[in-house]
Amino acid sequence: MFLFRSADAVAAVIRRGSVASLLDLIRTRRSLKEMSVMGRLPVHEAAAHGQEECLRVLLAVIDACDSQAKSPLLLAVEANHMSCAACLLEKGANPNTSNRDRETALHKACEVENADIVAVLLRFGSEVNKRCKQGWTPLHEAVCHSKVEICNMLVRAGARVNHHNIYGITPLFLAAQTGNEAALSFLLDHGASVNCQASDGATALYEACKNQHINIVKLLLSHRADANRPNKAGLLPLHVAAKHGFDEIVSMLIPVTSNFRIIHSGISPLHLAAENNEDETLKVLIAAGLNVNAQLSPSHSRLYQDCRTTPLYFAVINGNLETAAMLLQAGADANLDIFQPVLVAIRQGNIEMVRLLVEYGANVNVGMPTLPTTFPAMLIFCMRNPPMLKNLLDNGLCALSCFQCKYGDNQHPSVKVSCKDTTGLHKEECPLQVTLLLDYVGQVNLCAKLKELLDTHNGWVLIKERTSRCNPHHLGHLCRLAIREKVGQQRLKLLHLLPLPHRLIKYLNYAEGCHAFKI
Repeated sequence: MFLFRSADAVAAVIRRGSVASLLDLIRTRRSLKEMSVMGRLPVHEAAAHGQEECLRVLLAVIDACDSQAKSPLLLAVEANHMSCAACLLEKGANPNTSNRDRETALHKACEVENADIVAVLLRFGSEVNKRCKQGWTPLHEAVCHSKVEICNMLVRAGARVNHHNIYGITPLFLAAQTGNEAALSFLLDHGASVNCQASDGATALYEACKNQHINIVKLLLSHRADANRPNKAGLLPLHVAAKHGFDEIVSMLIPVTSNFRIIHSGISPLHLAAENNEDETLKVLIAAGLNVNAQLSPSHSRLYQDCRTTPLYFAVINGNLETAAMLLQAGADANLDIFQPVLVAIRQGNIEMVRLLVEYGANVNVGMPTLPTTFPAMLIFCMRNPPMLKNLLDNGLCALSCFQCKYGDNQHPSVKVSCKDTTGLHKEECPLQVTLLLDYVGQVNLCAKLKELLDTHNGWVLIKERTSRCNPHHLGHLCRLAIREKVGQQRLKLLHLLPLPHRLIKYLNYAEGCHAFKI
């Protein structure tokens, strides 16, 4: 305890800058190598507090380090004390002593942006390419703090412009990443590699695009930066610009980006723009002629539980009607995905999206990969949404398949069911949907299971009458079914072009007003 009190007394005198008191303490044989409670020797206190006169008295331990492995010189530079730093150097302090992070006084001088201290350190032989624990050189620090003057001093002293840190980041990469145009221009003029890549494969151009540094992108491209160098994830600068919706950068990159490289990446910029609802960027990409039917590679598709593949799917699952319309108008195929976009829209109850997809040829009778059955997949998601159901039936959904049961009047296998099945449909609601489906079929036979279900509800009486062979459909309805079948689902939307009376067209389109559910 006495030793610490002795050291603290010396530290207190130094902080006051009292040279006379310091000399008195030294004469009384107080040790100059005892540490204070802060872990510092007297020489550290003098350097850290800018007490030059006291420092001159204490230079006997000029390169001793404190408990944090900091020399007096490093402390003086850290605290921006030019006179103390110069004094230490003149008295023989080692300019290349480093702290625990292997940073030298020159690193710290660049960090505090003091060109005068940098000049003094260089004059006294500071190693200009010394790396810290993270691999940073003083030039990295100068670029990081946007000090072109210091960059120039370091380069003239022999700093290597292409040295990289442990992450593969060079000073030029750092300048592009931080948007430091002046430092970037300086480094390019002094031979820095414009196409250097970090350990993750990212280039300076990629980083500039990711951070929306438009002027940096222009400068790099003017120095022939390669827009076709992918990072380790296979992404190009165009991908990251499209993802973030940086339209101006996207426009600059399109002319210098190889379509082959885009295809080889396994993901189109259109996917990323659609996924992130970047509508304006999508317009730019479509106008440039990118393939709106580009599909994700299997490795990218597997990242999504639904195994989506097209830009259209992203637009639909986001509920973005404008993006979906842009893609469809540009020629997007609505039927490319395994789990088709129209099923997604129906499941979401998005009738406007469903109408749009059907208008552009979505197959309303598509099956569902996870449900191998003849029962229309569409009905599974819209049985509780009569307007949606009618819209699909109007557009060619095959209602007949709902009544085609291989068991017929025979006993059905025993199946454990709950009051509410996977469609979310209650037993009490069944007659309502069956009645609507019957409007779109001719004579059908109800299977034993459906009869059993309907017998539990009063609505069965009407359905029984409609399906009875004693009550056949009228000829007009049967003709309508035959005409619609001949026209085919994909051309039903063109019925209005037939040379027929308007009233008949309305009848063929189920728009005559005889249904309970109107869209």
